[in-house]
Amino acid sequence: MNFSRRSKSLAIIFLILIVDQILKIWIKTSMSLGDEIVVFKDWFILHFVENNGMAFGFEFAGEYGKMFLSVFRILAVVAIGWYLSKLYKQKEIPFGFIASISLILAGAVGNIIDSLFYGMIFNHSYGQVATLFPDGGGYAGFLHGRVVDMFYFPLFSGTYPGWLPFVGGNDYLFFRPVFNIADSAITVGIFSILIFYRKYFNKLDEKPVSEEENTTKEEEAKVEN
Repeated sequence: MNFSRRSKSLAIIFLILIVDQILKIWIKTSMSLGDEIVVFKDWFILHFVENNGMAFGFEFAGEYGKMFLSVFRILAVVAIGWYLSKLYKQKEIPFGFIASISLILAGAVGNIIDSLFYGMIFNHSYGQVATLFPDGGGYAGFLHGRVVDMFYFPLFSGTYPGWLPFVGGNDYLFFRPVFNIADSAITVGIFSILIFYRKYFNKLDEKPVSEEENTTKEEEAKVEN
């Protein structure tokens, strides 16, 4: 069966969203904040945290800051979706570039779902396992949900050399941020574009030359010669 570029792109988006949300809901309804499950030794851990802001656990402080970030995410998703719809029509654009944009869109939508709805459909996870659709209502209103993160990879730790300015003698841990599947999709999509597909941003803005215009230019060139 020959699937269209649009169909394959939508399949990527929905697959990321489904896996992302299933894992987040499982974490939310199985663990309380701070709980951990060691998956492999001491460097692959499921560590349940929630954040109010951006990817990889970075915070965007304040109630109004949270609302601004949620609205900004929605506008960004609309813009990315519009851009992706234009890409479907550009036959010279490789599918790898479309797949990268699809990953970014899926990741953005995945975290938006948390921000928009999780506050309304879950109660809090402080010292307890949250309930889906609790009788007393959720922990926050629309646009004020917290993003669920769980992947934690503390690969190695140590102490900065004393001669380093500002951080010398301090302990460090790599990799400290906790993230989710949506964050990973965004990161993979962005790095794929930066490494393999940067030039195609410019190509999308170029107006394609029709066969009639191309024929006219060829005839004009012959006359000049």
